[in-house]
Amino acid sequence: MMSSENRSDFSASCSSITEEARAKINLALHVTGQRPDGYHLLDMLVTFADHGDRLDFMRSPTDELTLSGRFGEVLAGDGGTNLVLKSRDLLRQAIGTVAFPVRIHLEKNLPVASGIGGGSADAAATLRGLMRLWGTTLSAETLAALALKLGADVPMCLESRPLIARGIGEKIEAVPDLPAFAMVLANPLKGVSTPEVFRRLATKNNPALSLAPSPPQTADWLAAIAAARNDLEPPARELVPEIAVISAMLEAHGALLTRMSGSGATCFGIFATMTAAEGAAAALHDERPGWYFQATETVSGGA
Repeated sequence: MMSSENRSDFSASCSSITEEARAKINLALHVTGQRPDGYHLLDMLVTFADHGDRLDFMRSPTDELTLSGRFGEVLAGDGGTNLVLKSRDLLRQAIGTVAFPVRIHLEKNLPVASGIGGGSADAAATLRGLMRLWGTTLSAETLAALALKLGADVPMCLESRPLIARGIGEKIEAVPDLPAFAMVLANPLKGVSTPEVFRRLATKNNPALSLAPSPPQTADWLAAIAAARNDLEPPARELVPEIAVISAMLEAHGALLTRMSGSGATCFGIFATMTAAEGAAAALHDERPGWYFQATETVSGGA
């Protein structure tokens, strides 16, 4: 029989740390210019959904990555897990010897390459989870630089709360008064090439995002969001006509506002209540069982 002392050692070595990788929703995305190096300048109003991927981290004899979830096989097939591994390796490089081998398990619930930051959210969750497991912290500047190295969306996914991001996504300010929204995420499970969407963008210098002064009521926020845009939606709709179909389906099921997120193909519908969102998601799933529909609530800025 194990002594109690050994048992606590055993449980400590087997204890795992869990991090949620929340879906990132672009409530608005304005393309305001292009830098000489080709990167586009963006103004984005971003929030995060309760729903997302989930990562578990535990000490292991050797580094290992395992996958599950609805979209786990897709990743296994195309090597799309490299952002998680890249995050692990970059963080290990930054902190040195305390970074013992780890087993990472990724439950992939979000569609891959779908405009809701799944890979970036996974990368950010890997940084957060491994810092906890390895018992280390980095300065805000070092962490921000490391996150940006992994991708323009990773710094905002590290925050995982309502924010406005400008530049290429690295200039971030919190939006504490953004309310929570009941939402349905909808995706026809057709990939959209982000470079191709940007290539087809007719105008690169569009008006900036302006939300001041902050609207006090949810209805005012909805009006402010409705007055904004996603400049990538028209070119994405040309590439994937299903985006228009899925938006119309969300509206037909009672969405107060619909828009595409990121470079697509995920669209969101904002609903009056969570019950309405859940009812719409169930009905939409019955109509198109092969597509992705997920009712979720977004986090509020004050959370």
